[in-house]
Amino acid sequence: FFSSRRRHTRLQGDWSSDVCSSDLELPLMFPDDADVQAVKEAMWDPFEYFIARSKDGLLNQDFKEELGHVSYHVACHSRVQNVGQKTAEALKLIPGTAVNVVERCSGHSGTWGVKKEFHAMAMKIGRPVFRSMAEETPNYISSDCQLAGHHIAQGMDELGLPKTAMAHPLTLMAKAYGL
Repeated sequence: FFSSRRRHTRLQGDWSSDVCSSDLELPLMFPDDADVQAVKEAMWDPFEYFIARSKDGLLNQDFKEELGHVSYHVACHSRVQNVGQKTAEALKLIPGTAVNVVERCSGHSGTWGVKKEFHAMAMKIGRPVFRSMAEETPNYISSDCQLAGHHIAQGMDELGLPKTAMAHPLTLMAKAYGL
């Protein structure tokens, strides 16, 4: 997989949770596997990559469409990766886009929140996030975690908060580029 150019190879994951697995979990399971460690060193979160390219002056910032107000939920696995709020930084690059950052547990916790016996508790835990995401009547709600995004949308609906379009941050970037 990796050749003598190993130290120059960069891998960009499509989803933050995939990057988290490759960057944090697999190296713990296979600490002596040089290829796994090389993948760990080469792996980039998609928004970590966008911000690095922006700082290098290499990110195309010819955005075609404003997004308006975006309420963005920082996913738990994004916090675990410790790369900062790169998704929010990238969304803020889009002219005509204001970002409300919500960094708190949405309550779903993977499959826990969808289990019948825990769902009501998961919705209760998420209420502060649901309310924060609805502040300033956003055009979009978004999270790097699709499970959290759907959980938040459901919670907002159950609380009678204004119906808001949900979109993954990569989808929002594509929309801003006019794709």
